Amino acid sequence: MDSQEKAPIEEQNMEQDVTETAAVEAGQSETAVEEPERKQYQTKKEVLERVREIAHSDESPKKDEVDYLKTVFYKMHLAEREAEFKEYTEGGGDPEQYQIKPDSEEEAFKAEMGIIKEKRQKLFREQEQEKQENLQKKLDIIEKIKAMVTSPEEANKSYKEFKALQDEWREIKNVPAERANELWRNYQLYVEQFYDLLKLNSEAREYDFKKNLELKTKLCEAAEKLAEETDIISAFHQLQKLHQEYRETGPVAKEIREEIWNRFKAASTVINKRHQQHFETLRAKEEENLVKKTALCEKVEAIVAEENKGSADWERHTKQIIEIQSEWKAIGFAPQKMNVKIFERFRSACDDFFSRKAQFFRGLKDTFKENADKKRALIEKAKALQDSTDWKSTSDKFINLQKEWKTIGTVPKKIGDQLWEEFLGACNKFFDARNAAGADQHSEERQNLEKKRDVIARLKAIAEEQGENLQERVQKLVEEYQTIGHVPFKEKDKLYEEYHAVLDKLYKDLNITVAKRRLTKFKDNLKQVAERGENALDNERARLMRQYEQLKSEVQTYENNLGFLNASSKKGNSLIDEMNRKVQKLKDEVQLVREKIKAIDAENKA
Repeated sequence: MDSQEKAPIEEQNMEQDVTETAAVEAGQSETAVEEPERKQYQTKKEVLERVREIAHSDESPKKDEVDYLKTVFYKMHLAEREAEFKEYTEGGGDPEQYQIKPDSEEEAFKAEMGIIKEKRQKLFREQEQEKQENLQKKLDIIEKIKAMVTSPEEANKSYKEFKALQDEWREIKNVPAERANELWRNYQLYVEQFYDLLKLNSEAREYDFKKNLELKTKLCEAAEKLAEETDIISAFHQLQKLHQEYRETGPVAKEIREEIWNRFKAASTVINKRHQQHFETLRAKEEENLVKKTALCEKVEAIVAEENKGSADWERHTKQIIEIQSEWKAIGFAPQKMNVKIFERFRSACDDFFSRKAQFFRGLKDTFKENADKKRALIEKAKALQDSTDWKSTSDKFINLQKEWKTIGTVPKKIGDQLWEEFLGACNKFFDARNAAGADQHSEERQNLEKKRDVIARLKAIAEEQGENLQERVQKLVEEYQTIGHVPFKEKDKLYEEYHAVLDKLYKDLNITVAKRRLTKFKDNLKQVAERGENALDNERARLMRQYEQLKSEVQTYENNLGFLNASSKKGNSLIDEMNRKVQKLKDEVQLVREKIKAIDAENKA
């Protein structure tokens, strides 16, 4: 047997080495295969329509798409549930009483997915059955070729039948994976033995080589054209099919055999390198995604570790986590060995936060109820006071109720607004009535102010006069001033100071004048007293001494009392001023009595 007849098996072995290498590369990268760009669904209804289309058409369900549809549907479904629960609790609902509403779209989705699952199971069974049938067909072909390998004469006679069996072999597709290699080796073995026995004339051989060269040249061209394919994954899979065809195509002339193989191998290398580079880039991107997702996990975990002192903190942190979740969704896959782990870490942190948040708001139920009860109690108190006409006392009580209201914690907004309106209504009713009643009072106080200013003006006029009966006239004006009622509060202190300033001046001047007149009159009467008897002056002196001691005692008492008064209040200041006036008046009286005693002593000497 010449070397040319053995060449096909050597060539097939080289082809098999390259094909298996490419397959291994594909297998190594299979876990990192980048998903094709998926359709972006906006609603659950859109997803459901696509699922129905797959379930009720002749289309074969693809596992990747079915899994993608399921993931998208339940992301939207869970987002809707979370939004409904949030709206329920923020509206004052009891988290423990919350019930999930039935979702007709989810029920329909489950039903359609059930149909798809049955279709896929049926398709799988049919494919397995077809593989078994193909296996048996190829085993039968091997047996037929094996039967032809008896002698060169028989091989020559069976050549056409042999070529037909080869064509039939190529038409048969998938077989069970675990039997594929063994089946191919046996087929190649008996094909090789057939070629060893085959003796063709030179013309027939050349024709066979030429035909195979045409086929392999087309396969080389097809492999070279794949370099222009933008879809690297598709190009790689197309290359596998070309390798299968190349392997099943017969030999070419020996002198160009290596050349045609090197051409096909070179084109394959270009595609394999692009494929390998694609997955190296993809793996680098996945590692970068892992770093980003790890950073997001750390952010969420840091938020979870922070203390939430109230609803505002929970809502602020919720907003932050939702923003991080949106950022997470925008990041692609991590490496497969870490993709599930990093997602579990992220989901665990988020679940921990939202679980504790739900527990917190369940705990607020009792607090809200307690706060609402306290506010209702204040409303009852306010309503009981709203019709009172004791303006001063009731005003103070309402102010205290309002202060107490501010110390009570929060309640759900809807209930809180209602309670506040009810409380404010009772407060406003009282204060509106008080303001209406105060309008008349203010008018009267303004009139009193004018009257008192008139009295002060007349007192000032008297202070400039030197006429008779000044003391009597002053006393009448004082009595008139005291009968006038209240003046506006903001004018009270200024008016008080002006009134007493003029009064103090009058009393000071009057006391001096009156005291002089009384002392002069007393001296004039001393001679008449002396004429009553020799002891009359002594008796008068004794009476004056008793009066002197009594007045000194009164002065001492007033001065002691002054020490106990609180001068820090306005009321204390006005009382002190009044007592000081009395003390001064008493001291003036003491001085007058002393002058009278001196006058008696002078008369006795005379």
